[in-house]
Amino acid sequence: MDFAATKALFDLPKGVIYLDGNSLGPLPRATPARVARTLSEEWGAALITAWNSAGWMAQPRALGDRIGRLIGAEPGSVVVGDTLSIKVYQALAAALDMRPGRRKILSDSGNFPTDLYMAEGLIGALGKGHELLTPPPEEVADHIDDDLAVLMLTEVDYRTGRRHDMAALTRAAHAAGALVIWDLAHSAGALEVDLAGCGADFAAGCTYKYLNAGPGAPAFIYVAPHLADAARPALSGWMGHEAPFAFDPDYRPGPGIERMRVGTPPVIQMAALEAALDIWDGVDMAALRARSIALSEHFIAGVEAAAPMLALASPRDPARRGSQVSFRFEHGYAAMQALIARGVIGDFRAPDIMRFGIAPLYIDEDDIDRAVAEIGTVMGEKLWDRAAFRARAAVT
Repeated sequence: MDFAATKALFDLPKGVIYLDGNSLGPLPRATPARVARTLSEEWGAALITAWNSAGWMAQPRALGDRIGRLIGAEPGSVVVGDTLSIKVYQALAAALDMRPGRRKILSDSGNFPTDLYMAEGLIGALGKGHELLTPPPEEVADHIDDDLAVLMLTEVDYRTGRRHDMAALTRAAHAAGALVIWDLAHSAGALEVDLAGCGADFAAGCTYKYLNAGPGAPAFIYVAPHLADAARPALSGWMGHEAPFAFDPDYRPGPGIERMRVGTPPVIQMAALEAALDIWDGVDMAALRARSIALSEHFIAGVEAAAPMLALASPRDPARRGSQVSFRFEHGYAAMQALIARGVIGDFRAPDIMRFGIAPLYIDEDDIDRAVAEIGTVMGEKLWDRAAFRARAAVT
């Protein structure tokens, strides 16, 4: 796998080492022209006829299949649109509807807050006495029992990069008669995922992180084919109707994954996603994962030698973490701002996590070595200890 060639496909600012693709991927060089074509040749020249002539209506399924290859999904089981929060809500509502006699939803205390917020909101809306349990990630398996309706987990912890065992936990939940939802926000494009092989029931994810589709890029949802025609869409939008342009007064869900569509597809954002996926079409996920581990190990060793005051927050075993490396530091926010000022961009997650995304498509050993050197300088010389670096911005 030629990662030097993939790096050349990104428009990376000169002098910047970008270690935040786990939050927002960089701009692929082909994206501006692809979006411009959508604006001028499709919307501009064809106007509303572009829904047919440019294939806008079919894009959510077509792009879903291209993402599906990266997450081990069966053809026709993934659709793109809306936001990750909406897709989590849809998946959880459908799963709970399929387990009407059970009231327990199991997640973990490290799950991304929006997933838990969606669950709490749905529980309140249903008013049927459902309960959300959030034990520590290490104790999830201990809470799987015959009362469980749905196991809802993010495979890779957004703070530490800790990785759940998708196959084992899915098997355990199924053995107890529960359904499973996987959030792939920090998995898709970061590591090998095998939804079909693991027997996952539902999954959702975003495309603006490792998939590099840009800020506000649409989310995706997966429904296992054997469940797709039985899943009840709680958000019954007209794009999920069996015949949207029949304009029937009553809702009839579309076939299979189509019923998980809600609103009008984000056409311009899908154009950016299409350009980003052109890069992924040539990527071998096993090779990407191997390269990610090698770079991450090199990074950890370098940081621990150069800045021993930083404590590794990610699992030391590479098989147990995703494609990010996190360190704990009491003044982590200020330290990250000092690094950003010196051209090393990572991010911070409260209360004390400094996150660094390792994306082999555009990060190489030279980047890692330069980043380690800057981390050593910032930490060793306490360059972070300035008032300007302590002032919190709206986005951390």
